[in-house]
Amino acid sequence: MMDQIANPPPPTVSDALYQQALASHIHPTLLVHPQSDRIMFANQAAAHLLGRSISDLKSTAMSSLHKGQVPSLVVFSQAALYHGFAWTRGLNLMHADGTEIQLEHEARALHWDGEDYLIIILCDLDARHRRDVDAEADNYLREGIAEWRRAERFFREIERENQLILGAAGEGIYGVNSDGITTFVNPAAERMLGWTAEELVGKEIHSIIHHSHINGDPYHAEHCPIYNAFREGIVRRVDDEVFWRSDGKPIRVEYTSTPIRDHGLVIGAVIVFRDITERKIAEEKLHAALAEVDRLRERLELENAYLQEEILSTNNHHEIIGQSEAINSALKQIDLVAPTDANVLITGESGTGKELIARAIHQASHRRDRVLVRVNCAAIPHELFESEFFGHVRGAFTGAVRDRVGRFELADGGTLFLDEVGEIPLELQGKLLRVLQDQKFERIGEERTREVNVRLLAATNRDLKEEVRLGRFREDLYFRLNVFPIECRPLRERPDDIPPLATHFLRNICQRLNIPQLTLTNGQVRSLMKYDWPGNARELENIIERAAILARDGKLNFDLPEPNRRETDHGNANPTRDQASPQSAILTEDDRRKHEYDNIIRALETTRGRIFGPDGAAALLNVKPTTLASRIKKLRIDRRDFTPSGQP
Repeated sequence: MMDQIANPPPPTVSDALYQQALASHIHPTLLVHPQSDRIMFANQAAAHLLGRSISDLKSTAMSSLHKGQVPSLVVFSQAALYHGFAWTRGLNLMHADGTEIQLEHEARALHWDGEDYLIIILCDLDARHRRDVDAEADNYLREGIAEWRRAERFFREIERENQLILGAAGEGIYGVNSDGITTFVNPAAERMLGWTAEELVGKEIHSIIHHSHINGDPYHAEHCPIYNAFREGIVRRVDDEVFWRSDGKPIRVEYTSTPIRDHGLVIGAVIVFRDITERKIAEEKLHAALAEVDRLRERLELENAYLQEEILSTNNHHEIIGQSEAINSALKQIDLVAPTDANVLITGESGTGKELIARAIHQASHRRDRVLVRVNCAAIPHELFESEFFGHVRGAFTGAVRDRVGRFELADGGTLFLDEVGEIPLELQGKLLRVLQDQKFERIGEERTREVNVRLLAATNRDLKEEVRLGRFREDLYFRLNVFPIECRPLRERPDDIPPLATHFLRNICQRLNIPQLTLTNGQVRSLMKYDWPGNARELENIIERAAILARDGKLNFDLPEPNRRETDHGNANPTRDQASPQSAILTEDDRRKHEYDNIIRALETTRGRIFGPDGAAALLNVKPTTLASRIKKLRIDRRDFTPSGQP
């Protein structure tokens, strides 16, 4: 009864049992079946005392007559069943008019037909019915009363200690019977859940505080570990779930559900839970911080690896060397654009120092404390462009075994230099345009949009206007890149820069190769100034490095290709291949360039754009393939115009 077990149907009791139970009792008497919490019978005196009819009492639960006194009624009933007799003045009965009557309760245990019953005699403290009881019965009753008063004090003390323990516990504690009905709730649980004990006791608690998961999905009772504890008879521990407060807000809890056994039968469970909301928030913040640390560490490692790669690949000349008007003009443009975040398009032939211009812009900008990330677009396979630029997540495609940070994310807060930007595939140019416009992108395989703050510098040796005309480059992307154009003039157009460049290269090369310092003679400088330098500063550095390696006794010897020397006077002019007359051999510079251009075009048409090999254009023209490739770049000829379907 006092366990709040769902009421089973009462057993059938014969009239003989009623007569036996009530025959010797003239006081208000009730016959109670504790297991079902049912009043089986009441005599007329009890009905009169409580202001109810006998039939009304027989349809009433015993606990409903003792509202707010269930724990005390539990102690009294269990004591009577265990010892066979119990007495208390601590219970009041509810009259039909709603008033409480202070009564003495005397209970005797009775076992009939396999069932336990209690005969409860009620005595009104204001009445004096006991004066008519004979002395022997009165003495006997006094002895019993004294004994059960001691028992009552004992059980009341146990109950008080248990209540103190439950009240002092910092964890939330509540009990349920085998049907999930709440039997008690301690104060800590009330504070954490926002429900009072009166609102929870006697009700199915799962549907009140444990009805849903954190994502809102229903939490069915058959899946609840708390219920499974008494259904399976084992202790259940859960580290992270949610209970729902009375205000509808969830709290993160960890709990233990322990089954309660009575004579080997599981009759319910005690649940001890702890609010771990703040701890989980702290853990989530810690995990987020650790993830951010991992991300920053990965980014730092990538930056470090990238910078190490740059150190290994650098030519040890980060400063712009030169004294020509072209160099001075470029430096002025750098000073103008560097403090801004404007996009810069650097154009010029290969080897003219486009990357040096980009580095100088970055170093003079407010982003100089962040990294300058360089991407050689000509060296990236087409299928990897998007991953290289924007990164990917693990499993995004075959071979993506880990998350990868793209170059845009790596350059966040700094500068991104796209070398050979004309090599970017047309299908990716739209995504690049979006990043330039919105500073937002997504990694491959990830829906999350990331924001970056990147300043873009681009370089190309192609004529992007012509690429736009041919449909190989987006016009809107071209205008987005070409906010501030800077042209790098070829070395042949600024011969005054050759002496300082050659001296700078020679000094750095001797230090790098650990050879004695060499010097250039005036004659060697004049020889270098006469050469056309189709490969520009890069070719100049390579020629000087080769000469430094081959130097003997501190003397340099420059092996410059004779056909490529710039002619300074008529006496040094080379005769034409067909030994034409002197008058017909004299060509203006424009005529010579036109002749060279037409000759290469015819060779490429004949070989269908092929340069290398015995059947290539270089073999037809009797020049080295690398020399021909340099001339093609210098003349801005796109050999794809001569290949089948424009293939490279």
